[in-house]
Amino acid sequence: MSGFDANRVYNIAVHDLPSATTPDSKSETERLLLEFLQSFRVGGEFIYRDKLRANLLLKQYLLEVDLRHVGLFNEEVAFAIQDRPADVLPLFENAATRAARSALFPLGGPEEGEEATTSSTPKIQITLKTGLNMLQFRELTANTMNKLVRIPGIVISASIFSSRATKLVLQCQNCHSYKFIYPQAGLGGLGSGSEKGLPRKCDALPAGGEANNCPMDPYIIIHQKSSFTDQQTLKLQEAPDMVPVGELPRHMLLSVDRYLTGKVVPGSRVIATGIYSTFQSAKNKNAGPAALRQPYLRVLHMELASAGGAAGTNPFGVQFSPEDEEEFSEMARTDGFYEIFAKSVAPSIYGSLDIKKAIACLLFGGSKKVLPDGMRLRGDINVLLLGDPGTAKSQLLKFVEKVAPIAVYTSGKGSSAAGLTASVQRDAASREFYLEGGAMVLADTGVVCIDEFDKMRDEDRVAIHEAMEQQTISIAKAGITTVLNSRTSVLAAANPVFGRYDEGRSPGENIDFQTTILSRFDMIFIVKDEHNEQRDKLIAKHVMNLHMNRQNHGDDDNAQDEGEIPLEKMKRYIAYCKSKCAPRLSSEAQEMLSSHFVSLRKQVQQVEQDNNERSSIPITVRQLEAIVRISESLAKMTLSTTVKNHHVEEAIRLFKYSTMDAVAAGSADGLSRGELNEEMVRIERDIRRRLPLGWTTTYATLTKEFVTQQGYSGHALERTLYIMEKREVIRFSGQKKVVHRYGSTLDLLIVLLISF
Repeated sequence: MSGFDANRVYNIAVHDLPSATTPDSKSETERLLLEFLQSFRVGGEFIYRDKLRANLLLKQYLLEVDLRHVGLFNEEVAFAIQDRPADVLPLFENAATRAARSALFPLGGPEEGEEATTSSTPKIQITLKTGLNMLQFRELTANTMNKLVRIPGIVISASIFSSRATKLVLQCQNCHSYKFIYPQAGLGGLGSGSEKGLPRKCDALPAGGEANNCPMDPYIIIHQKSSFTDQQTLKLQEAPDMVPVGELPRHMLLSVDRYLTGKVVPGSRVIATGIYSTFQSAKNKNAGPAALRQPYLRVLHMELASAGGAAGTNPFGVQFSPEDEEEFSEMARTDGFYEIFAKSVAPSIYGSLDIKKAIACLLFGGSKKVLPDGMRLRGDINVLLLGDPGTAKSQLLKFVEKVAPIAVYTSGKGSSAAGLTASVQRDAASREFYLEGGAMVLADTGVVCIDEFDKMRDEDRVAIHEAMEQQTISIAKAGITTVLNSRTSVLAAANPVFGRYDEGRSPGENIDFQTTILSRFDMIFIVKDEHNEQRDKLIAKHVMNLHMNRQNHGDDDNAQDEGEIPLEKMKRYIAYCKSKCAPRLSSEAQEMLSSHFVSLRKQVQQVEQDNNERSSIPITVRQLEAIVRISESLAKMTLSTTVKNHHVEEAIRLFKYSTMDAVAAGSADGLSRGELNEEMVRIERDIRRRLPLGWTTTYATLTKEFVTQQGYSGHALERTLYIMEKREVIRFSGQKKVVHRYGSTLDLLIVLLISF
């Protein structure tokens, strides 16, 4: 090994040499770097000299250097850092240590030398901030080996701190002579307590110059005199949106040391800058060719990329230019922007405008709050789509996965509790347990799309209760007790119990979910595949136009507008709004919300009394908070800092259309579900009496007799005929205009016998 990873002695000329501006030798390179640290300035301010002095006063032996500044000072030095970082970085740290010593002891201080340096000033760690183009995992090849690279990803696990030896003092047990070893940095180096890699023979010469009689393996490590530094191993995974379809996400080991340790937790999105290196892993030492080594990244700098990112950045650290901000402000001021944005959500799917509006609210989310007593109130909105197959639920989920800045898509059938929350793994080398984050941890500050929600096992579904409301995941496994963040919105799609929504049954019988999980959804949509000739024609026309690659124009809700927002612009706009805006309720909006919540509770109480059963979809204080969050997201969508009355009115309308409709599902024409069921029983009895086996009548005649003359509701008659058709008591013909009564062969025989 050479450069950064090896024990090298660097020589510095004693005599003054002519001023050199090119890094032809190590001494010149170090001199140029020292000159850069001491003399580089921007607008009369010595950036690095002042920063180094400030850090030294705080006892932080760290200095962050921007590579672009090095490039402005000397392009060749900057190129050398990019091309040979392992060689140049030790020189840079030496130069920083010398600069620190001259800052601490401007009048000379201790004598120069290695021992004086280490005793008076600890080695300064250099972290390199670069503007290099980001490489994906799949672009790291042999050509990038030992070069400076910058890669984005998600931290899925972080090891506990370990102490790596920077200087080992060995003593021979026989002749008591000392030997110094400087282990290589990074992974695969000599461990702090490991006996591997120590010299097998004592090389100390006795006073008389004779050969020594020391036995094999004589050395022991004197820990008290050795030097150690913190080291941590991270596991970085590709972000889900960067993985090609059909491929497994790739992983990379990261080695961080000194001040870079302990900066991230599983689920953090980071951009890591470091040296692409290799090490000989323990499992490959005795198997496979000696030249086969495992790659890893020696981290020199880490940028955290959280949900909203830093101010003015999107989740992956890309800054918004003033032009972008101006364009987004203009978009927010557009008349009817809310409608335009909702229609831009999955434009290839016909209709369902209110569901699209709810998804738009979910993408923006409300404002999270931390109360004075430390309690946190979530700002993320959860939506459940429950309905018949073929109503484009999965397509909506797939669109959200593409448009949300951070998103994870998973299917309920293939997801376990550990896969959704976190799993405990054991490190093959150290045999230590560590945590690996699941889907809800990886989607922290984003959206989790869970398809086939009803196919999940109950014990797996229970695992996400805490994540959906408290937005944390508590783990107590294998001696690890911790709490992980999962500040995610959940968009779930499910089918009813019987595959299709059965109109003749209550929502509780159709929805096979516990009340505990339903109360955590802010909006619950029951999506029915209704048979409507006019609507079917429009859907058929829309689908045909899609397949023939034509634009959809027309007067319907789903007609494509000229101002439809492109997907990439939507993604950037959502990230911008989430980082810039956190609306709060106005006093008028508070009054409207509180009074409306009381009326909602009364309405649910009335429904429960009429049906003589508890509602399977509860309306609790959580639902009041849900309306608050929806109101805030509507305000955030237009970059408004205050929630106005019209935002609250739209939030209440959306809530009524979704969750309240689901509560009252099964009632119609002003009748409660209980009254409707009684009426349907009477209608069925009368129809059986009115239509003997084998007889035929028209639909219009039945409507005239039952609705006009006897006063039954048309909805009850239609539903009764639908259920009787399903039970094969009657059948329709002539486009549902003619009704035939038929029964089994046994019924016909009985009728014939009676007639004879």
